Amino acid sequence: MKILVTGGAGFIGSHYVRSLLSGAYPGYENAHVTVLDKLTYAGTLANLAPVETNPRLAFVRADISDMNRLRDVVPGHDLIVNFAAETHVDRSITSAGDFVTTNVQGTQRLLQAALEAGVRTFVQISTDEVYGSIETGSWTEEEPPLPNSPYSAAKAGADLLCRAYHRTYGLDVRVTRCSNNYGPYQHPEKVIPLFVTRLIDGRPVPLYGDGRNVREWLHVADHCRGIQLVVDKGSAGEIYNIGGGVELTNLELTERLLAAFGVGWEMVEHVRDRPGHDLRYSVDSTKIRSIGYEPVVDFDEGLAEAIRWYRDHEHWWRFRS
Repeated sequence: MKILVTGGAGFIGSHYVRSLLSGAYPGYENAHVTVLDKLTYAGTLANLAPVETNPRLAFVRADISDMNRLRDVVPGHDLIVNFAAETHVDRSITSAGDFVTTNVQGTQRLLQAALEAGVRTFVQISTDEVYGSIETGSWTEEEPPLPNSPYSAAKAGADLLCRAYHRTYGLDVRVTRCSNNYGPYQHPEKVIPLFVTRLIDGRPVPLYGDGRNVREWLHVADHCRGIQLVVDKGSAGEIYNIGGGVELTNLELTERLLAAFGVGWEMVEHVRDRPGHDLRYSVDSTKIRSIGYEPVVDFDEGLAEAIRWYRDHEHWWRFRS
């Protein structure tokens, strides 16, 4: 089998690639993997260093918006897993056009290239943020997208294009929508590595607004296992929520991180809230659990592991901050 992983040098994509090539997913021990990545600030070949000598890995530096390059690279692959995206909400507020170009136009061109090349299956990696904000309960996959940021709107647009390519052309497209990820190799612009790296340096951490925004946390390893389940057992045209099952306010998350470093609230700097900041995300993972999904990484253990990783890999994050 030949698998094309777009955005495979980023945080989640590189974990998926490392797992594939290390034999973590039964039945894929002989799979050949092509990573296509533009290598923006969020992607780096350092994320693939543990598997860079694997003979089953090939790397192509390219943009998913470049149709000519896609037509060169995509043919011959059986599966595409699309992680390629602009993902940081704050950046989308100041540079919305970049998010539309990559997340919407780029996804459409990748879908078209897959269709033309006869790729069997296309898995689109999306986000729970497309649903908007929910006060109580959890979103099922039947809920309509109601995005509130340029980032989530662009991801929702990509999801709708995936639906269209399935319904119009019969392309086997499957969409996953995950809750907030954390773990090693995550770019230090994201909240957990941002807070951890600042605390390592003895600097205060910036907490938005009153800190009562709620997020559901999912370890990257559990997320990638869920994606692989969708590859193996999912159905064409379907959407699958992948949640971690642990909901915390940003205040509660901050408290855990402060305690891990033995410091108090004097290390917190309250900053103006983000425009359009969603109050709460929560996904219902019943559908993917029906095909065998179960998060296995305990949040406290996973958080402690992530903190150790950033302590031990300062050379990785200092030049990226």
